[in-house]
Amino acid sequence: MEIDIITIFPEMFQGFLQVGLLGQLREKELVRVGVHDLRQFAHDRHRTVDDYPFGGGPGMVFKPEPLFEAVEALKKDESWVILLDPQGVPFHQALAQELAQRPHLLLLCTRYEGVDERVREHLADQEISLGDFVLCGGEVAAMVVVEAVARLQPGALGSPQALEEDSHTWDLLEYPQYTRPTVFRSWAVPEILLSGHHAKIARWRREQALARTLKRRPEFLEKACLTQEDRRFLEIIKASEGRDGNQT
Repeated sequence: MEIDIITIFPEMFQGFLQVGLLGQLREKELVRVGVHDLRQFAHDRHRTVDDYPFGGGPGMVFKPEPLFEAVEALKKDESWVILLDPQGVPFHQALAQELAQRPHLLLLCTRYEGVDERVREHLADQEISLGDFVLCGGEVAAMVVVEAVARLQPGALGSPQALEEDSHTWDLLEYPQYTRPTVFRSWAVPEILLSGHHAKIARWRREQALARTLKRRPEFLEKACLTQEDRRFLEIIKASEGRDGNQT
């Protein structure tokens, strides 16, 4: 997979691309990431990439010419151009999985008051936001997209099961995890995890994931793929919580 990032601050990506899993994936050539300085595509003496908005108002707006030229220089037939912007669709795991199937992503990082509207209308294939808040620019969002998509590439993780059990993959939060020691400061690992009974462990983990999702992100359960056994378990939890609430 190939990813190209267009930014006015390419130095922000230096450490990010060299360490951890992403650095390993680049060494193995499972993912190629290129970072490009937008100012190299501006041709005036000051390498200007922004200007005042027509009609007045605070801040500066990214000009269309450098962005169009940068994308046109890097774009391939199979490229998918993404504008990282607070107005975009929220980024989530299903979208990461969708983007991971594309051979080439082009990420546009802008700042200030955003971009000339013609970039949205005629250059970007998609707009993506990290959520309902505003950052100084698209660089941090680009890092999130790159890491989320890169780790989904075939061979990226040691075990394919690790991807299957991620939080959000099945619209459920992940179950609790424990490691040694068995007892730490009087807090013990649940006995079921020490039993060696794989079927019971699997069911315990599923129930823990369901319970945790119900408590923390109940809206996920509306779209999760639930079995009849899952639904019965959730009804038991809800009924128990109702009884506890009546007692208090």
